[in-house]
This record gives sequence, structure tokens and C-alpha cells, in this order.
Amino acid sequence: MKLSRRSILLGAGSLPFAVASLRTGALAQTAPTAQNAEVPPILFVHGNGEYDALWMTTLWRMESNGVARDRMMAINFTDPNARSDDKVEQAGRSSTEDQRRELAAAIAELKHRAGAARVALVGSSRGGYAIRNVIRNGGAGDVSHAVLCGTPNHGVFATDDQPNNEFNGRGTFLRGLNEGESEVTPGVAFLTLRSDGMDKYAQADGRFIGKPGTPTGVTVEGPELKGATNLVLGALDHREVAFHPRAFREIYKFIAGREPARIAIVPEQSVSLSGLVTGTPGGVSTNRPVAGATVDVFRVDPDTGERKGSAVHSAKTGADGRWGPAQVEPSWFLEFVLTSPDAPTTHIYRTPFPRSSDVVHLRAARPLGPADKDAGAVVIMSRPRGYLGLPRDVVLLDGKEPADVKPGVPTDSAATLRLPAAEAGRNIVAQFAEERIVARAWPASENRIAIAELTY
Repeated sequence: MKLSRRSILLGAGSLPFAVASLRTGALAQTAPTAQNAEVPPILFVHGNGEYDALWMTTLWRMESNGVARDRMMAINFTDPNARSDDKVEQAGRSSTEDQRRELAAAIAELKHRAGAARVALVGSSRGGYAIRNVIRNGGAGDVSHAVLCGTPNHGVFATDDQPNNEFNGRGTFLRGLNEGESEVTPGVAFLTLRSDGMDKYAQADGRFIGKPGTPTGVTVEGPELKGATNLVLGALDHREVAFHPRAFREIYKFIAGREPARIAIVPEQSVSLSGLVTGTPGGVSTNRPVAGATVDVFRVDPDTGERKGSAVHSAKTGADGRWGPAQVEPSWFLEFVLTSPDAPTTHIYRTPFPRSSDVVHLRAARPLGPADKDAGAVVIMSRPRGYLGLPRDVVLLDGKEPADVKPGVPTDSAATLRLPAAEAGRNIVAQFAEERIVARAWPASENRIAIAELTY
């Protein structure tokens, strides 16, 4: 049954958000069934400036519904940030053609690995551009489903200036993708997921892109496509329409053709973690590997953030930038200490990992800057898979709502706490909804920064 263009998923709000509790006895990884063997291989595509690790919780939920890990892949674009002018080369940034080429290669790799004729593609934000570009330009025969989550299909803005900016709805790139009576390619099933007014990149006023009072020429319906199944996921933000449990439900249902058996993540008895160390050369985030970085992993007390013994894993990256594997328990709170060339020592605090992952990517914190010159310690609360929305969410950093999180439409994925030198060394609580992380405020004088990184 085709859902209406403006369907609001009212029932989705009751879906479980917390990770399933670990029961006594064996709770092994859910095995693929004959039914799940019918689900096509799935390739996940991240957005602008981002990385494949954002799909970690989605991969866990897919595994918990019997989708085999080797039938899924998440691409890591080499240079994930878009150029300001798609036609002009820009250091550390990619063109639409760069992304199309890398995605086409990833599709071929997954097809070969899975022995499948076609794959399903799921993209967040800019990732949807690469998906549409591949399908429109010769790749339709390789793709069964295309799910576009918060993709600004009609632009972040639609004006007559910046014609070569890929985010311009009136620009060369998007006009090419959207031309014709139908905006989708026949033979591929298309689904779009969007917010009901809380997506900062689908706003009529330009204040969210630095131009307050200037009409953008787009609306909240900008991510929808003529010819697609278009769903509205309520008050989710730009990232949540890809990574929230509500989004998972619709992604799975569209690709598998049935409701998922569960939304919650089924824990494994033992967990293996590994990933990539990346950097920000010239201040631009890339997914290029960093060699010579040291990664130390500690188990910490969930109530104090203090370490419980020596490192459970220590490694130095080689040319491939990979670290791990680290063997941990699914109930452990962890501290990752990243010592990377030409960057602050970064202490990353995380809640327990219920399942294994090979995309636990680590990127050093930005250098201490002018705003930090009087700080004795700097603690950052980061939510990579969504924004911090006030008053929508419970957001507390050291017991207070962060002053640098703007109310209304969620626009901030991080909040920063700066402490005087006398308070360096004490513990700081970062709370978002039901997820709680206790981090230590390390001395800035030692060129250290702490990050409480939320998983959900």
C-alpha cells in the first residue's frame, strides 16, 4: 500500500529507544534466516563532512533483525566535504563526480562480495546526491532500492547566484537530477524521509545558513521527490531522519518489505572494536588515514569516569590508519585516548558498545584556539547522529543546559564547556535523554581535550 505524501508516523514515537538489556545466558548475534536472505545487500552512504561510523547503530539494528554483516557496507568517502564551486578543484574537498565515482566502485565491491545482481542504497543528506547521481548516470541496473534521508533534493537554497554550488536547487547539478516529469529513475524503488519542520537545511528563511531574513527558495518539503514514496517523521532533525530508531524502522520496512522484528539492539556476549584514525589537514575534516597515531582504550567507572585498571588495548596506527581490534565487554563504559600528530591529546568517553563494530573511527579534537586561551580544561559534548535540540531534548552538561546550544530548530551537534584551571581534573556529566556519560576534565595546559561522545 502506498503511503500518502504527508504521512506522519504517529505510532513510531512509542518505539524503544534504549539498547536492549543484556539478559542472563547466551545472547548471541541473531543469525540470518532464509527470509532475511531475500533482503538485498545494503550500502549506507554518509553525508557532507561525515563518515561511515555514523551508520554504526543502524548496522547493529540490521544485524539484530538477522541481516548478515557481510551483506552490508558503509562507504567512507575520501574527502567528504563538498566544494563551494563543484567545477573548481578545492584542497581536501570532493566534487559530485568524485562522489559518484567512489560510490559506483563501492556498489561493485558489495555486489561482488554478496554475489548479488543489485543492492539497496541508503543515504543521509549529501549522500543522497551521490546515490541519485549514480542511478541517473548508468547505475540504475545495479540498484533495487534508494532511501534518501534528509537529502536536500531541491537544494538548501534555490537562487540565481552560485550556479555551480551543488546545494543550489537552481544550480546545474540539481537541475540535472530533477529534470523531467518524474524526479526518480524508473526501475528503482525510491523512499524519502524528512522532518516536519525541524531540519535546518529545509527552511524558508536563510538564518540557518548564515543569511537571516533572506528567503532560501526552499521549504520543509524540499527533500521530497515526485514519483517517490515520501514520508514525514515528525519533529526529528536533519541527522535523526537517517539515524533515529524511527528512521531505521522505515528503512528496514521499505527494503525488506515487512516490519522489523525488533527496534532495540540485541547485545552480543563479547565485543570486538576496531576502526580508522582520521585527521583534519588544513582544518578540513577528511577520511584519510593518519599514520603514527596511538590509541589506548580504558575501561572506566560509569558513575565517576575514572579508569578501572590499565589499558585494555594499546596500538599505534600504520599507513592504513587502522587501530584494533580491542576486546571489551558489552557493559563497559570506555575512554579512548587518541594521541595523533599535530593535534591535542583527545580523550573520548563512550557509553557501552552492545555489539562489535569495525567502524569505531577516531578523529582528534580541533586544536585549542583563542576561545580556549583562559580555559583550564575544555570538555565537548558531541552527538554525531543527531543534534542537541532545546527545549525538545533533555540536554545537560555539568548539570546545566549548554549556553551554546540554540533553542528552536536543532542546529548544534556539540556543546563546549570551559573550566577554570582550579577545576581541571574533576568529573563532568554529559546527559542527553537517557544516555549519560561521565568524562574527566583534563588540563588544557597539557594540550588535552575531553569529548563525551553520544552513541544515540
